[in-house]
Amino acid sequence: MSTTQTPNEILDQLVAYGVVPVIRNSSADLARTAVTWLREAGYGTFEITMTTPGAVGLIEELSAEGGALIGAGTVLTPAAVADVVKAGAKYVVSPCVVPKVAAACRDHGVACLMGALTPTEVHAAISAGADAIKIFPASTVGPAHIKALKSVFPGVRFVPTGGIDATTVASYVAAGVACVGAGGKLVDETLVKKGDRESILAAGRQLMDAYRAAKGA
Repeated sequence: MSTTQTPNEILDQLVAYGVVPVIRNSSADLARTAVTWLREAGYGTFEITMTTPGAVGLIEELSAEGGALIGAGTVLTPAAVADVVKAGAKYVVSPCVVPKVAAACRDHGVACLMGALTPTEVHAAISAGADAIKIFPASTVGPAHIKALKSVFPGVRFVPTGGIDATTVASYVAAGVACVGAGGKLVDETLVKKGDRESILAAGRQLMDAYRAAKGA
């Protein structure tokens, strides 16, 4: 099913949510549990990665439930774009520049976030039709790198992902990012398997509180 929102409107929603949990687990059941707990912690959007077994089915299930903006991550082919959009995904994230994925997103009317790290890659992603740029892995370059990219690509929305937590998120906000993606402690496989809901809730709330404090919200 295609969305009635424009890609820019979907991105505006992501920016409003601020933190996008990147759900990457070894099973759909574990991923579903992580999403349930993070919703309790106040999160309203989730990127379900295609490396999670049963990802498309989970996207369909969560989209049907409503109440959250669901996207798909690690999408590398136009066929995968078609699958996740049919399942209800409103945005598609790729870890790298794949022009055919951007074209498929455009055809389906969903937002496209493409992974890039260097100025050349950022330009290639924009030229391919990306609506926003996922800086990945963000921890290898840090906020100063993103601030420098913003100086030469002032109109681009950057979404750093990888290694961002409650102790580092403020520096990324100060660098001018649109929003941030986060996995790590939010979807810690060991904690989810153990049923340690409180630790996941605590990690989720700490990150969201730190993000909102940095934004002055």
